Amino acid sequence: MTTKKMMRAAWYEKNGAAKDVLQVGEMEIPEVGAGEVRVKVYANGVNPVDMKRRAGHWHFGPMQFPRIIPHDDGAGIIDAVGEGVSPSRVGERVWVYNAQIGRAFGAGAEYVVVPNIQAVKLPKNTDFATGASLGIPAFTAHRSVFIDGSVKDKVVFIAGGAGGVGQCAIQLAKWGGATVITSVGRPEQAEFVRSLGADYVLNYKTDDLVARIEEITGGEGVDHIVEVAFGSNVELDTAIIKPNCAIATFASDRVAEPTVPIIPLIRKAATIHFVLVYNLPEAAWQAAIDDITTCLEAEALHPPIAKRFSLNEVVAAHEAVESGKILGKVIVDIHL
Repeated sequence: MTTKKMMRAAWYEKNGAAKDVLQVGEMEIPEVGAGEVRVKVYANGVNPVDMKRRAGHWHFGPMQFPRIIPHDDGAGIIDAVGEGVSPSRVGERVWVYNAQIGRAFGAGAEYVVVPNIQAVKLPKNTDFATGASLGIPAFTAHRSVFIDGSVKDKVVFIAGGAGGVGQCAIQLAKWGGATVITSVGRPEQAEFVRSLGADYVLNYKTDDLVARIEEITGGEGVDHIVEVAFGSNVELDTAIIKPNCAIATFASDRVAEPTVPIIPLIRKAATIHFVLVYNLPEAAWQAAIDDITTCLEAEALHPPIAKRFSLNEVVAAHEAVESGKILGKVIVDIHL
């Protein structure tokens, strides 16, 4: 009689608050299929999107599977490969992304199975917690910063620089040679984003952003915008963007159906890019992977780790992210 191999995992079987629906227990270790790898997970990152899926946010609709292991992002060591994948990958340290996209079981467990391409080699100088901090925020930031090409010698405005994507965007834009202006809402966030390399930090609650950006840029405006709150900031973005430049937006939670000032944007011949990390062109995925790897090796990208929890504390990890008060990444360490 064959004994089933088991693993510890976090999961939910209905939508709701973390304390009401998240469970931790044992499940069978998933089998690896053709074109896939199985990763022994050491750390996984908790993102706002994980909260939205678990809570049943309207973006995602009803649950697609009867049981879901959460978390898209993780890091660990490949322990098995499927048909068509080089056996030499076994033992490789990797970070994984989009682990729960189109699948029931994400990275919030001792093992996760993902397509081979979604397990990226982790540089020797990068630990598992950092690897688990990449995925959604790093890919979104890379696409948002570089969607129109190089930002060398350009002025980039990053709205909400203290957020997960904003933190990566600041570091990537600085690595790319840009001057970075960013906005925050709380005084304690200002020093935090300065530590990431931001050149100018503005408080959107107390500063006149248009006037300050005009002062900083000598009245010319900015070359590129990375936008986290498109609906709330579209008039600001329209005012500060240079002609023939672009706004790359990846969210508009506060104003889901914004009114857009079409004529002013047309007069500036502005471009608006909508960025969705799950639907990037293949070339964009590869460009992001190449640049992220280069930055990690050069220690130019280091997502700050704010809090670490054990798998048994996954409810507290979700609640920490939902609080909106955390500066840096929340990590679940699987083997604590």
